[in-house]
Amino acid sequence: MERASYRPLTAAKAPEGTGIHQPGTYTSVTVDSPAISVMTDLRQVSAATIDAEATLNEATRTMISRGVRLLFVVGSRGELVGLITARDTGGERPIKLQNERGVKFADLRVADLMIPRREIDILDLSDVLQAEVGHIVATLKASGRQHALVADRDTTSGATRIRGVFSATQIGRQLGIAVQPFEVAKTFSEIERALFD
Repeated sequence: MERASYRPLTAAKAPEGTGIHQPGTYTSVTVDSPAISVMTDLRQVSAATIDAEATLNEATRTMISRGVRLLFVVGSRGELVGLITARDTGGERPIKLQNERGVKFADLRVADLMIPRREIDILDLSDVLQAEVGHIVATLKASGRQHALVADRDTTSGATRIRGVFSATQIGRQLGIAVQPFEVAKTFSEIERALFD
């Protein structure tokens, strides 16, 4: 077999004022932009995961270190068993559960507060590829959630895999709107005001 002949690429000197991309730098979008432009693609960014038996403190530390507000809870074979958000670990639910069970906060586990897999809604990637940012904002608003998951099917095995995540906070940033986490109703009213005023 003949080996391909590779030519070097042409290089140029870096001009004055050349900057460096930073992680988490978001590209501006509009309501009419393709929805895929505001999705975190898990083929390009590794998913932030945690075990169901981890403590809520471990979940919070993992979210902080990864710079996210949602963790995928995975089983021993890497399968999705649930989701846990910063709202779950730091809101009223842990306090209520502590009082109900008569336990310390340190005794609570991710499994106690996670959203189990059977209750997780997923969007189909083929629908997302046909959608615009406005459709995703409407979807998040209708569900009253900060996040939406996108899934596709492996053509070989037929297995469903989570492909991406939409975050109201990230969408707000890309639209140029300061969004407060946990205030879902306020978040969507701010996004809508910016989109439709």
